[in-house]
Amino acid sequence: MKVYHGTSLVVASPLCHVGRDNLDFGKGFYVTPLLDQARSWAQSVSRKRNADPVVNIYEFDKDGYLSEAKYKSFPCYDTEWLDFVVRCRNLDPIANKYDYIDGGVANDNVIDTVRLYALGLMDLETALRRLSYHKPNHQICLKNQILLLKYLKFEGID
Repeated sequence: MKVYHGTSLVVASPLCHVGRDNLDFGKGFYVTPLLDQARSWAQSVSRKRNADPVVNIYEFDKDGYLSEAKYKSFPCYDTEWLDFVVRCRNLDPIANKYDYIDGGVANDNVIDTVRLYALGLMDLETALRRLSYHKPNHQICLKNQILLLKYLKFEGID
């Protein structure tokens, strides 16, 4: 399957141990199967870095990767996703036991809800009701460098 990584750099040799720890699924190399989402992220990152946007394109053998991985999947915004993201953003090492995590993105459309819930200023029921109005974007966090090198192949840039 084709996946994309939006940034301001060409990333021909991705590293899953580089980057911030307090992301939705912890530290890892993040890709998406949604080209428009990657383009939007590339625009956002490039503005912050005063650089040109770059969308890196990869061929990802998901079945091969998952056949060797410990993985977690979140098909929708729900209690489990919300609690997992809050824990990861608070530097809980829960994500470290997985090689692959996929699910919705806590983007600008949902981050306020996540923050209010994490701070205890919004109850779970209200948070889930607010999240249900948003169509999830999709992110894949690759956390195992050996599997990443084996199953993710750089194809070029958009």
